[in-house]
Amino acid sequence: MPRFYLTTAIDYVNSRPHLGTAYEKITADVIARYKRLGGVDTHFVMGNDEHSQNVFRRARELGQEPLAYCDRMEQEFRDVWRALDLSFDDFIRTTQPRHKAAVDTIVTRIAAAGDLYQADYEGWYCVGCEAFKQEKDLVEGLCPIHRTKPDWIKERNHFFKLSAYRDRLLAHFAEHPEFLQPDVRRNEILRLLDAGLEDISISRAGQSWGIPLPTDPSSVVYVWFDALINYASAVGLGTDPALFDTWWPADLHVVGKDITRFHAVIWPAMLMSAGLPVPRQVFGHGWVHLRGEKMSKSLGTAIDPLEAAQRFGADALRLFLTKEIPYGADGDFTFERFEERYNADLANNLGNLVNRVTAMGARYRQGHLTPTGSPSRLQDLAATTVREYATAMDTYALHQGVASVFRLLDATNEYLAERAPWTLAKDPANAAALDEVLFTAAESLRLATVLLGPVMPASTQAILARLGDHTPLVDRRLADDGAWRAAGARTVTAGEALWPRVVTAAPTTPDVTAAPAPVQVRALSGVSSVSEDQSSATPVSPVAAPTAPAASAATPAPTSAAPAASEDAVITIDDFMKVELKVGKVLAAEAVPKSKKLLKLTVQDGAASERTILAGIAESYTPEAIVGRTIAFVANLAPRPMMGLVSHGMVLAADTDGKAQLISFETPPTPGTRIR
Repeated sequence: MPRFYLTTAIDYVNSRPHLGTAYEKITADVIARYKRLGGVDTHFVMGNDEHSQNVFRRARELGQEPLAYCDRMEQEFRDVWRALDLSFDDFIRTTQPRHKAAVDTIVTRIAAAGDLYQADYEGWYCVGCEAFKQEKDLVEGLCPIHRTKPDWIKERNHFFKLSAYRDRLLAHFAEHPEFLQPDVRRNEILRLLDAGLEDISISRAGQSWGIPLPTDPSSVVYVWFDALINYASAVGLGTDPALFDTWWPADLHVVGKDITRFHAVIWPAMLMSAGLPVPRQVFGHGWVHLRGEKMSKSLGTAIDPLEAAQRFGADALRLFLTKEIPYGADGDFTFERFEERYNADLANNLGNLVNRVTAMGARYRQGHLTPTGSPSRLQDLAATTVREYATAMDTYALHQGVASVFRLLDATNEYLAERAPWTLAKDPANAAALDEVLFTAAESLRLATVLLGPVMPASTQAILARLGDHTPLVDRRLADDGAWRAAGARTVTAGEALWPRVVTAAPTTPDVTAAPAPVQVRALSGVSSVSEDQSSATPVSPVAAPTAPAASAATPAPTSAAPAASEDAVITIDDFMKVELKVGKVLAAEAVPKSKKLLKLTVQDGAASERTILAGIAESYTPEAIVGRTIAFVANLAPRPMMGLVSHGMVLAADTDGKAQLISFETPPTPGTRIR
C-alpha cells in the first residue's frame, strides 16, 4: 500500500485557535481523508508550538508554570479540533522528550557539517512573529503582519550558514518544480533565492524556556529552528529509526503563505546540512480574511471556529471553507455569506435532494428501489465527475473538486424536475419508468455523497445510511465506492431535514444609516410528503419578527403620566435580542499604562475560552479586587482598539454617583452562560 505523510504548521498556544488557523487544519484534513479514500496509508500529524516567548509570557500573566499552561492549552486545542472532526493520527508537542531528541540530533549533525558558528547579531525582531525582520520587509517601519514596531535586538548568537545552501536550493527547485505550490508561492521564493540568502541566528541568549543548544547549553534553540524539526520528531528522528525510515521524508507540509520561506528555504537547507532527505512538497495556502482583514487575535479580526461551527454545524463550516476559498488564494468569511451558502448548497441543494429522493422512494416504493438497467445521462456525468474530482484533489485544487460534485448534484435535481416522478406515479403503466428515475437519482446522490466524504464526514455517513449504504467511511475506497452501481436493489429511509433552511427576518423598523445584524429565525424546509409539483426546494414562508408582549391587564395604570420616550429611544425585542449578554469570570487584571480609567481584564467566557476586555472601572476597582469575580458583559460588541490594545466586549456596571458598581450574582452561573 502506498504511504503519505502529511503535516500542518504547529500552533502557538498563547491563545486559542481562530478560524484562520482552523482553515488550515480543515483543508489538510480533507486532503488526509481523500488520500485514505484512495487507499493510501496516510499519517496525518498536527501539534502545538510551545517554546514561544509569547507562550511563556502568557503563562506568567495567568500565574501558571509554562509547562502546566501548555498542558491545559493542549486540551483546549484538542477540544476545538475534535469539534471540527479532524482525523489527525498524531499530535506533537515541542516540549515532549521525543522532540528534544530530534532537535539534538539535527543540531549536532549541522554542527558536525561545519555549518554553525557564533557571532554577534543586531537587527529587528517582531515579538508577535517571533522572527527577525530585514529592513526591506517592514512597511513604514512596522511588521506587515502584526502592524507593530519590531524591537531592535543585539546579542551573541549561534548562526546557521544558510547562505551556503542557495545554489543547492535553486537546483532543487529546478529539478522539482512541484516542490512548492501554488506557483505564486514558488515564484516568490525563487525571487528570494535569486537575491541571495543571509545566515540566520538559531539560538537566543539569556532565556530558560526552550531546548538547550547541544553545542552551548547556556543558550536555547531559537523557536523557529526548534519548531521546524517537529515534522521529523513526530516520526521518530532520534528515537525510533524504523518509524523514521517508514515515513520520512514528509510528502506534504500544509502551511500559511506567510511562513513558506521557513518551510521552503530554511527547513530544506537544515535537512541538507544534516544529511537527511527534504520534504517532497510544501503547499502555502492563503489567508482567511474577515471583511478584507487578515484574521488575527492581535488585530481584533479573529472569529472563534466553534462559534462558526455552532451556527450550522461543523460539516457546513468545512464545506464553506473548502468550496468557497480557492485553495492557495486568500478568501473572505462573513456570517452573512456563510448563511447564504448554507441555504444555497445545503438546505436548497444537497439537503433538499436527500429529502426528495428518500421521501419519494418511501412513498412510491415503500423504500425499496430496484434498477431497470436502462442507461442514463447521469451515469455518464458521474463518471466525468469522478475523473474531474480526482484530478482536482490530486493537485490540491480542493475547491474545484467540490465544485465538480455540486455540478453532479445540480444535474440530479434537474433530472428529477425533467422526469417528474410524482407525475409518473399516477399511472401504473409508468412503473418501470418510475423505478428507473428513483434508482438513478438515488445512485447519483450516493456517488456524489461518497465524493463529499472527505469534506463532510459526519453528514455524508448519515446520508449514505438513508440510502441504504452503511459501510463506515474508513472502509470506503474511491475505486469501488466511486463507481456507478447499475445493479443491486437498495432500501432508502426518509427522515428529518438534515439542514433546515434559515430565514432572515427583516427588522421591524429598518435603520438605513446603521442597520444592525438581522435576526436569524430557523424554519424547517424538508420534504415529508411529496406533492405533484415538488420539482424544487420546498418554499419557506418568511417568519415575522416577534413583537414586544402587551402589558398585562392586571397591571395598574400609573397615577401620573411618565414622560414619553422619544421615538428613536424605543427599541423592539428584536433589537434587544441582538445584544448577546454573557457571564464571565475574571482570570487576570492589570492597569493599562497611561490610563487612569482602564483595566485590562482576561475574562473566561466559556469552558475553554478567554477574551480580553478593557473596562473603564480603574477608579472604582483595583486589579486585585476584581480577579476571581463573576461579571456580566456584552459578548458580541465589535472589537475596539484603545490605548494600543483591543477590547473584545464591554463589562456591565451601574453608574453610581460617578463610580462603577459591577453587577453581582446571588449564585454565580458558569462562565459563558447567556443572560436573557
